[in-house]
Amino acid sequence: MKILAVDSSAVCASAALVEDGKIIGEFYLNSGLTHSRTLMPLIASVLECAETKLDDVDFFAVTNGPGSFTGVRIGVAAVKGLAAPSGKKCIGVSTLLSMAYNIVGRDCVICCVMDARRSQVYAALFRSSGGAVERLSEDFVVSIEDLGKKLCGYDEEIVFVGDGALLCRNALSGVLKDAQAAPESRRFQRATGAAAAVFDRKLYENAVSPDALDVKYLRLSQAERELKSKENSK
Repeated sequence: MKILAVDSSAVCASAALVEDGKIIGEFYLNSGLTHSRTLMPLIASVLECAETKLDDVDFFAVTNGPGSFTGVRIGVAAVKGLAAPSGKKCIGVSTLLSMAYNIVGRDCVICCVMDARRSQVYAALFRSSGGAVERLSEDFVVSIEDLGKKLCGYDEEIVFVGDGALLCRNALSGVLKDAQAAPESRRFQRATGAAAAVFDRKLYENAVSPDALDVKYLRLSQAERELKSKENSK
């Protein structure tokens, strides 16, 4: 089974081709260029280097949030466009879940965090043990202070993963003295993590048509918040 996985949910962008859990190829870019310019060339490059055609792909996977509203939309739109001509099924993967697979093999509590601004983070907790990843919480939005209180209930080593890792580790160093940020090479979301989640959790069993693929933002965008505020003030 071949899966083409895509991630553009934050600053970095990546595309990966994975077959039965084996990484065939991955292209990863952290250039600061917009995803609208870089994502499709990344996808084309990984397919070309692997001498693989879109018709050879069985499923398309994409991190569908939380994350940058624009970045998530770009990734989901790209996958929809690639899958639509053939009608092949698509799989939306939580960005936070995909990052948990960066730390497989290290026994610890994984706290996946993405900076949501306003002293808040998108977060989810997992336990890595014996090469398996166990979800301890759903994805949620929380203040950094309240996240620290939640993490104080765990006796195991805590490892922060994501673009909010250093932010949380530094802010919570007083209450979580032994918590660590993942090494930079394993800190950020990438397409191979999304593919790993698909195979490990058999997410392909719940694959949907391209039209049914949606986004999971966790909270309203700035424009939506402003519109809601105007409506409430009437």
